[in-house]
Amino acid sequence: MNNSSLAALVVALLFLLFVVITVVRAVRVVPQASAVIVERLGRYSRTLEPGLHFLIPFVDRPRATVDLREQVVSFPPQPVITSDNLVVNIDTVIYFQPTDPKAAVYEIANYIQGIEQLTVTTLRNVIGSLDLEQTLTGRDQINNQLRGVLDEATGRWGIRVNRVELKAIDPPHSVQDSMEKQMRAERDRRAAILTAEGVKQSQILTAEGDRQSSILRAEGQAQSAILRAQGEARAIQQVFDAIHRGNPDNKLLAYQYLQMLPQIAQGPSNKVWIVPTELTQALRGIGQALGGAADAGAAAPAPSFAGTLGNGAGAAPVSGQGHAEPAPAVTARDGRALDFEDAALEDPQVALDRARAEAADAVADAEGETRRSGTGPGGHGSGTPET
Repeated sequence: MNNSSLAALVVALLFLLFVVITVVRAVRVVPQASAVIVERLGRYSRTLEPGLHFLIPFVDRPRATVDLREQVVSFPPQPVITSDNLVVNIDTVIYFQPTDPKAAVYEIANYIQGIEQLTVTTLRNVIGSLDLEQTLTGRDQINNQLRGVLDEATGRWGIRVNRVELKAIDPPHSVQDSMEKQMRAERDRRAAILTAEGVKQSQILTAEGDRQSSILRAEGQAQSAILRAQGEARAIQQVFDAIHRGNPDNKLLAYQYLQMLPQIAQGPSNKVWIVPTELTQALRGIGQALGGAADAGAAAPAPSFAGTLGNGAGAAPVSGQGHAEPAPAVTARDGRALDFEDAALEDPQVALDRARAEAADAVADAEGETRRSGTGPGGHGSGTPET
């Protein structure tokens, strides 16, 4: 191979390489959600949309590729002074999206850096008008103010700010300690209030339960007393009916009187013992039955009883040889003799009332004599009243 052939081969290879480079530079494929800025001879020509495009080699030149998707940029913590002269560190997060690729390329050299600096300055202006409490509790207000200022400023850059978020607000450590103490004190106060309310509610419920229990207990006692009284009344009625159905005679009534006399005389306060007048009639019947008066044809006189002051009582003896010893005459306090031969059996309630009245009169007479004699019942000159 001579030199001319070699030179022709080199020229052919260079031409082929030139053609390949020209084709590559003439064909441009733009991916989805992207835009390509094309300049022709140094001036803006057009913006290539996603797809296949052909350029004029060595005349059209792609300037920049702009990502049209929404982007998230987190900025480092920035020290900001609040209105109450406290320095807080605030982390911000910006969500933005390019809407005009041409403006994003030609209106600002680096729109991300421009957004960062604009965010810092706007944040300092907004936080400077708020105190720490408003800064910590007014995040939504701060986010809206930042978004409004940034969206207005970046609109001419072809950038739309969708959201601005405060990721963290870090107050000084001394302020954090004070806030923790305040929060702890507030929680303790709430716990004390809840405990007091619980105790109050418990006491109210306990008192209500006691009241209902007392009411129910009182109702139960009332019902029990009523039932007990009804039972006693029914028992008395049955006994009364049984006595009337049995038609008791004088002997049974006299025996019941004899059983009740010791109970009447019991008690240290009994000073006078009153024997009912109708008792002699009943005792006379007992004496006739025991002494055989029916065979002799004559009735034996009934024994008489006399009460004395104190708890003692005397009775006339009754002979067991078929006749009764004559009973001593019983006299009243005024010296009149009391005759029990014709005494009739009275109603027990009437006799008891009369006995109580006679006992009251006897006690009054005894007290009058005591005052007149000037001595007590146990002293000299005190007599034993007869009944």
